[in-house]
Amino acid sequence: MSPHVNKSAPSTPGSKTKPARKRAKASLLSIAYPDACGIDIGATSHFVAVPSDRDDEPVREFPAFTADLERLVQWLRRCCVTAVAMESTGVYWIPLFEMLDAAGFEVHLVNARHVKNVPGRKSDVLDCQWLQQLMSYGLLRGGFRPAEEICALRAVWRHRDMLLSYQARHVQHLQKAMTQMNVQLHHVISDIMGMTGQAIVRAIVAGERDAPTLAKLRDRRIKADEAEVTAALQGNWRDEHLFALKQALALIDAYAAQITECDGKLQQLLGALKGHALPEAGLGTPKRSTPAKNSVRFDARTSLFEASGVDLTRIPGIDTSTALKVISEIGVDLARFPTVKHFTSWLGLCPGTKISGGKVLSSATKPCANRAAQALRMAAQALRKSQTALGAHHRRLCSRMDKPKAITASAHKLARLVYFMLTKGQAFVEAGQDEYEEAAGEVS
Repeated sequence: MSPHVNKSAPSTPGSKTKPARKRAKASLLSIAYPDACGIDIGATSHFVAVPSDRDDEPVREFPAFTADLERLVQWLRRCCVTAVAMESTGVYWIPLFEMLDAAGFEVHLVNARHVKNVPGRKSDVLDCQWLQQLMSYGLLRGGFRPAEEICALRAVWRHRDMLLSYQARHVQHLQKAMTQMNVQLHHVISDIMGMTGQAIVRAIVAGERDAPTLAKLRDRRIKADEAEVTAALQGNWRDEHLFALKQALALIDAYAAQITECDGKLQQLLGALKGHALPEAGLGTPKRSTPAKNSVRFDARTSLFEASGVDLTRIPGIDTSTALKVISEIGVDLARFPTVKHFTSWLGLCPGTKISGGKVLSSATKPCANRAAQALRMAAQALRKSQTALGAHHRRLCSRMDKPKAITASAHKLARLVYFMLTKGQAFVEAGQDEYEEAAGEVS
């Protein structure tokens, strides 16, 4: 007869039974933020949940008006709340976030994907209580939001991008009006809003209809000769299409004036970030002798160096506009990101880690609409013809994988360079295409 075995006792010294291991894991989940609250953001009202022992009515609804938001802040102070968790719902969170941050609260702006509620129990009251509970146990991490000066710079830069997109629509309207009159100018010149195109269009709006006279306005650098331009300018001058042409040109000029005003504001905001002196030797010769068409109309390269202490335009593929867009999105202080891996993960440029049973199910990057990452992807595409080490690296990636993956991988490398330059304050040193190919050959 087998001896009696006590199943409640461990079989060997120091071992734990399965229920004991579960209790050990449960004990690790402790209160990290005892004075936390959760806020469910809405367009017209916000639902706020505080710990149940702080108020007789721990869940309250506050309208989105400024006076009610001030009343919300006062109520949180009476409830001795120190940490606040809220979802990034549209742009409705911004006024409340700024008010709570100015009041001294520790505000955590969390990703909606990280706080999914229990299926079948979806309401505003349950959402704010769920946020409060997760925040109390320290299960939420706040999103990255740069300093106030960078937020102002970012808002103006995004507004400028929006104006450029609106202006581009009216360029299409202008081209449509000319096509309806069978004026095929866009087939003989590459840019209808370049020097030649603008000179001819403005002459047409002013009343000139003679094709040879209009063709004489062509710039000497245009590949098409005067006869080709003359043939393209022979059209059917209908009044309704000329009216649409005039309106489109007026709107293009109006947006151009607004964009110029944005450039002045950007220069002012960058001047407020000045914290580094220029080197005695200067910044050297820029990579482009002439600025890009839609670039800012001031010396942004110098302003960016004075703000960050490094010249990001020295990195192949990154021009002044790309550097300005990246700085306006991430700022010059990356202390929020402990390592470069945290930074590239926030950008959505690092490989995914979807693993189950020791098998990699997917290594695709996570879907992310990060504007800084989009700018770096555009910069990576410019490396295709670059006779540099980064250009050779990008072309090697294109030979090994499909083009979108190669662009993401090159953007990831650019992001690492940006991180190390901003955190270490070191200048970029170009190794050269020949040195890279020689090193790559030795490795292979």
